[in-house]
Amino acid sequence: MPRYPQLDCLRGVAILGILLLNIVSFALPSAAYLNPAWQGSPSHADTWLWAVLDLFAELKFLSLLGLLFGAGIIFQLPRGLPWMTHRLVWLVVFGLLHGILLWHGDILLSWGLTGLAVYRIIAYSEESDSLLRTGVIFYLFGVGLLAGYALISGHTPGSDWIPQPAEIAAERSLALNGGWLAIHDRLSQFDSRLLALATQYGWELAGLMLIGAALTRQGWLVGQRSVNHYRRCYRCLLPLGLVITGVGTYLQYATGWAFRWSGFWLQIPRELGSPLLALGYVALFHAHWQRLSAWRLTPLLMQVGRMALSNYLLQTLICTTIFSVMGYFMALTRVQLLAVVPWVWLLNLAFSYCWLRYFRQGPLEWCWRRLTRWTAGV
Repeated sequence: MPRYPQLDCLRGVAILGILLLNIVSFALPSAAYLNPAWQGSPSHADTWLWAVLDLFAELKFLSLLGLLFGAGIIFQLPRGLPWMTHRLVWLVVFGLLHGILLWHGDILLSWGLTGLAVYRIIAYSEESDSLLRTGVIFYLFGVGLLAGYALISGHTPGSDWIPQPAEIAAERSLALNGGWLAIHDRLSQFDSRLLALATQYGWELAGLMLIGAALTRQGWLVGQRSVNHYRRCYRCLLPLGLVITGVGTYLQYATGWAFRWSGFWLQIPRELGSPLLALGYVALFHAHWQRLSAWRLTPLLMQVGRMALSNYLLQTLICTTIFSVMGYFMALTRVQLLAVVPWVWLLNLAFSYCWLRYFRQGPLEWCWRRLTRWTAGV
């Protein structure tokens, strides 16, 4: 598999960036992830923090990872379709173990299943332009399904938007006590997560993977266009993505995060704007790579990106230790949680630096490759 320093660095930025949102899922009830008013009106500080993250981070880093996942499929395909099949099956296994044993917010299962659904489309697609159009259609179809849910949903919020005190207490007890009851609870949520993947989110994720694969074949994603080209791209994509996303962010705040609007309808601008911003981040990165590559932080971010799977699971281990084992679940506000994020980032950076001084791959990346080689027989 070829190594592109820019993509390793982008992957490292994305892995660190998703913690800005994931830490809410680690530390607060599940309703808090999308609804900052899950306990009533949030403070001004929490509101501003939510707005900034909603504009610049929510779904943007996940979209970036989706594009890079598509690029990874392109890089792995020369090993053959059996290799690709077994590699993605093992990612599904990792996701199952992660989601059942450690954390309900796992993305590996969804990404592995979606990868299994689209990698043959990528392999057999002869024209990158056609693949790009297919990716855009898939993504927009997923957004359309979200609009369909908005049309058929009621206006009364459920416990996943405004939980009752008893439900909050139950979720807190599961988070702090863990054990079999917590595992059973995560197992009970699998049906709904798989249904959401098949009926909405999976289409968007598949679209991102196809777009990422197409742009990699065209050389755009790996930095093979001119600096001026990338400058023109980010000067167009970033403002457009911010305007679209900003409309939804403002209206959610203006309506007081009312479920009737914010539960579905006002999620749509974010869904539409996030891929534009993710692509804008890529273009911004490539346009200024010569300067960025000279920063002392850049090699460390590249190392995090080379160990993306290991670092993603390391974040889970650190955060579940802090918020579940050490008992800080629901003990901090959003702003206070933001102060925890840099310390987790430092552990990611230090772990990657120390590990790659002695080994060529991260521990889980090595395990993933060995298991794939074992079962694929290559």
